[in-house]
This record gives sequence, C-alpha cells and structure tokens, in this order.
Amino acid sequence: MASAVEGLGERFMELSRPDDDGVYRDGARKRAARTALAIGAIRQLWDEETAALPFALPRHGVGLAAVGSLARGQIGPSSDLDLVLIYEPHTLNDTQLNALANALWYPLWDSGLDLDHSVRTRQQCEGVTDHDLPAAVGWLDVRPIAGDKALITSTASSILERWRKAARKRLPELLKSAQSRLERFGRMAYLNQPDIKEARGGLRDAVIISALAASWLADRPHGHYDDAVERLLDIRDCIHLAAAKDTNLLLTQYQPAVAQTLGLADPTLPQDERDARSVDDMQMLLARIGRRIAFSWEFTSSRAKHSITHDRPRFAFFQLLNPRSGGKREAPAFHALAPGVVEHEHEVALAPGMKPAKHADLPLQVAVAAAQTGLPINPVTLQNLAHCPMRDHDWSGGERELLIALLGSGRALPQVWEELDFVDIPGRWIPEWLGVRNRPSTSAAHRYTIDQHMIETVSRLGHSWRNGGSDESGDVQHTVPADDVPADDVPAVQADDGRIPARRDAGGNDTHDNGAASHYDGTHYDATRYAALLLAGLLHDIGKRPGVADHAAEGARHVPVIVRRLGFDEEIVRIATLLVREHLTLSEYATGKDPEDPAVAEELAARLDHDPITLAMLFDLTRADGSSLGATANESITKKYGWSRWRESLVRTMADAARTHMA
Repeated sequence: MASAVEGLGERFMELSRPDDDGVYRDGARKRAARTALAIGAIRQLWDEETAALPFALPRHGVGLAAVGSLARGQIGPSSDLDLVLIYEPHTLNDTQLNALANALWYPLWDSGLDLDHSVRTRQQCEGVTDHDLPAAVGWLDVRPIAGDKALITSTASSILERWRKAARKRLPELLKSAQSRLERFGRMAYLNQPDIKEARGGLRDAVIISALAASWLADRPHGHYDDAVERLLDIRDCIHLAAAKDTNLLLTQYQPAVAQTLGLADPTLPQDERDARSVDDMQMLLARIGRRIAFSWEFTSSRAKHSITHDRPRFAFFQLLNPRSGGKREAPAFHALAPGVVEHEHEVALAPGMKPAKHADLPLQVAVAAAQTGLPINPVTLQNLAHCPMRDHDWSGGERELLIALLGSGRALPQVWEELDFVDIPGRWIPEWLGVRNRPSTSAAHRYTIDQHMIETVSRLGHSWRNGGSDESGDVQHTVPADDVPADDVPAVQADDGRIPARRDAGGNDTHDNGAASHYDGTHYDATRYAALLLAGLLHDIGKRPGVADHAAEGARHVPVIVRRLGFDEEIVRIATLLVREHLTLSEYATGKDPEDPAVAEELAARLDHDPITLAMLFDLTRADGSSLGATANESITKKYGWSRWRESLVRTMADAARTHMA
C-alpha cells in the first residue's frame, strides 16, 4: 500500500508548473496549495502510521507540528519540511517514541523532499529556544498538524511569551546575528549571484522583521514591503524550478531560466539577446526588492532599539541627592556633528527644528557625518532628506568639498551610499547614475552590480601615493593613517569657481606650480589630483550601458559633462576624464604586451601625457578596480579574478617601464 506522502516532491512540482507560456503566475496561490497538500498528506500519514503501531497511541500528550516555511505557508517547490514531534514526559516510553518517530520520518525521507526533524518535550522546546536564537525565531511560526493540538498550541504560546519577555535582552544578539550575516553574505541588491535567503534584504530578514514585530518592540512595515516579500518568494520558487532542488543561490547557470519563468523574457528577440536582457531586468528587479526589505529591516530594528532606550528610566533615586534636572524627566540628548546634523541614540539624525526643504547640502552633511562617526543614518531622517532641494548642477564650493570628503571616507562609504541610494539621492546628484543603478555586469569577473562595484572601487582609493603598496586583498595601506593626516593635507573648501585651493608646505609656501612637484609632495596627492582620482573611481564604469561596446570611451564621454556640471575646476575635469578613458589600459598592457619593448613603454607614456603622477593615479585606480572584482575569500561560487601579488607585479613592471619614458 502506498504511503500518503509517496511522491510528495513530484506532486509539489506538479502544483508549481508555470502556465502554458512558461511564466510562473499566482505564486501566493501555488504556495498555499503546496502547503495544504503537505499538511493534508502528513496528517493522513499520521493517521495511517499511528493506526498500524503495535500499541495504542494516547489522544493527549503527543502531537506533530510544522515550523519554518511550512508553518508560514511559504513552502517552495523543493523546500524541506520542518517538523517537530512534541510529547509530554511519561506519555510514551523510549521504545514507543522511537517507533512513532520512525514510522513518520522514513516515509517522508522517501517522499522526494528533504526533512528537518526533531523530537522534543515542551520543556526541551522552551530550553532550546531560550538559548538558540534561530530556533527561537523559527518557533514563532508554528502550525499543528496532528495529534494533541492543544499541547502544540500551548507550547507555541509559552515560547512566544518567553520571547516577548526576553526580547529586550536578546535584541543585541539578534542585531549581532544580522550584522554577521551581512558581513558573510553581503547585500542582495548588489550581488550578481546572491543568496536570496541569507543576504541582506533577503528572506531571512523578512523572518527576523516578523520576529521583532512579534516581540512588540516595533511594528513591521506593510503594503509595499509585503509585496516585495511575495515577489521574492516567487523568485525563490523559480530558482527551485530551474535548479530542480532546494537552493537559494541565484547562480549564473540558473539566471536565464529564472528570468524567463518570471515573465521577463521578450519572445521577439533572438535567444542570446533575450537571455541577456531578461537577466538584466531580473537583477534590477531583485535589487529593488532587496533594497525595500533591507530598508524595512533597518527601520524596524531602529524602532526596536529606540523602544528599549525610551523604556529605560531617566530618573534614579540617587538623583534625589544631586538632581541634575530639578527632579524632572531628562530631555533627549543630542550631540552636534555638523550644521543641522546631530547624533541621537547612536544614529545620525537631523537637529530639532531643521527644515530639509531649505537646505540643498543637508544630505551631504548627513552622509559625511555618518561616514566619519561610523553611525547609521536614522531611517526617518533618510526619508526627510528626500525633501531637500538637491540639484545636479552649479554646486557650491561647500557641496563639492563635502562630496570629496564623502568619497574619501574609505570603507565607511559603501554603507552610507547604500542608505542614500535607497531614497534615490545619488541619482538626483548625478542623473547618469540611474543608467547603471542596480545593473548587473555582463563580465563573470564582477561580483557586484555596476553601481556597487564603482562604490567599492572608490572606497579603496587612498590619499597617498605609494605606486602600489597593497596587500594581496587589494586593500589600500595608507602611508599616514587617515586620522593623522595634517589639516593642510585635507581637501579644502573649493572656491565657487570650482578650483581647489593649493596646499601649502610646512613653511606656508604655496605648492602650486607647473611641474610634477606641484602635484606630489612625496606622501600625498594634492587636493586637485585627489579629487580627480576619487571622481574617476566613482564614475569609471558609468559608460557600461546596454549596447555599448567600449564602456571606457563611453564613460569618458559622460565624465566631463558630469564633473563640469557640478562645478569642478577644468583641471579636475581633464584628469578625471583621462583616468576613466584609460582605466583599463594599464592592466591590458601589463597582461598583453612586452614591458621590455621601448615602443610599448613610449606608447603607454604618451597615452598618459608623459605625466608620472597621472601614471601613479592610474596604478591606484587599476589596483582599486581589480581588488573589487571576483569572489570574497569565503565565497566559492565564482572564480577569484581580483587583485593578487602576481597581478600587481605585472602591472608594476609595466608602470615602471612607462615611467622611464616620462619627464
């Protein structure tokens, strides 16, 4: 006699079939149908197997429950089944308990689906969830299947009550866990091959947001957020269909099929073009979803942290002896960071009474403050910054200085830029940014989307010139730590004509002249060169648009328009444009030409106007660009194409050859 769960995996796939045109529609309905099928089949299995046991199973004291995606009604075509057999002590002896468990688990193992199972008493369930954060979060979604449903319900209610009581103490653990996942899996919006469950903005974040809401520390978003989660579940379902297994990795080999199943393929195009465009559109869709969920996580966790802070009493009995505020409740503490910008409860926020609609430079002030302090920007502040009268032209000298300070903030830049980008601020500064925003790279060497790759590149550019000086990972090693850079070495406020004032030496002498020494003091680039280098890093792939064969030449066409429009000096425009035009040149020469050929060295030197400082800048840009490629050390889904000692030695050798032909 066939088991009730026999062929359950195939039946899941049958329920998950796309429509006749190959498009997966009504994902929520299909998930509900799979859930109903699984619950019904497992319940029937319970009835069949318990009736066949050699002993009478008590009606009370033992039951079977679903947790995880099955309990939430979000089970995918190939998702595993998360089941817990709960029992009261002394209801069954060990032999009877093992017989019941085996009678359930073996048919499920043969059903074609993976099984995550456990057998626990109520007290064991409570103990595990008290000490195991993932288990606690998983147990917040429980669905009784068979047996003593009252036991299951009371166990779930007890765990929920314990979660709420301990939520304030466990919030730091929850936040630390989320940060660890971010560091390991990155941001879904920026990855070409993301793990759509574990990456920031993925399905795991949606579960954690619900857990915070269940704790009563903060409410969760609705509306657009719910739509984003459902669409991401559709993508997860399509990955299962393409891979024919339970996986959350959107690998390159699955992407054309997933995009087509999502209905993103244009059937009127040739196959190769159809695949390329549909994958491009899918990645941009995934980025929008990831950003929505990530921002919802930031917003919900921020509110949870604030609720804990506000719950703490601001008054203590010792204050009766030395009252600091006349026995009254203390006012919120604000610490000024910049004009109109404060630190409040470990976040960067707008000062009380600040009116964003009157200040065009406020987003830059907030961004620089966040980068310098390492603090996140308050989510409400981010939304308010969208009301600032930002423009893409005729910036003031102060705005240009703030932009250079932000771009020069190093490894703090990606997080801050991501926060700004969620409310579309960079696209209002640089409309051309929208042409590459969320767009995946067609090169297999790229780990990130085009926009994030450029941000990662500029975050690796330093203020000092060492003609190399990186470790194997490609991280910049500053000759002088950023905090120890003398004030005269920090880019000064530009004049309104776009010039960056010349730096002065220790004796107060102007270092601006027409020779190479005017741009290099032996340690740092001068302010003009440094600004040009950062702008080139920010814009070096701005020409990567559909149908463009030479993105470096296309970028060099856009860069002078952008930089000049913002009001930068013509020298900065010239250098930034040259660097973008030649940003592939040094690497191409190093890997494809003979550095001992004088004609090759002279040709490279000529392309850089025979300027050794420009050569040094191109070396730094090449290194930063290369170190932003490929996989991270703990990622095995792509080949590691990035910067290495071997690649650096090739590039350095070619650069040394070109330098001998420069004045």
